[in-house]
Amino acid sequence: MEDVLVPIVAVATLFLGLPWVIFHYITKWKTAATITGEDEKLLDELHYLARQLEERLQTVERIIAADNPEFRALPRTGSENEPYDFSRRN
Repeated sequence: MEDVLVPIVAVATLFLGLPWVIFHYITKWKTAATITGEDEKLLDELHYLARQLEERLQTVERIIAADNPEFRALPRTGSENEPYDFSRRN
């Protein structure tokens, strides 16, 4: 009897248990990966604040450059949407 029970349990685990665990975590992953409306609103606010800070920084740099001709702002590479690469700083 025990000789028959082990292969049945092994086959059941392989063909029933393993796919169930895989599909369970796939559905959990898909439901958790969605962004809520509140998260989207927060991201929009943070993006707006980042734009405002960037504009303020540019204004301060222009004022300092007007007062001090030797002032050299951090060099910007690429488009304005790309983050500044601090590893290239002198």
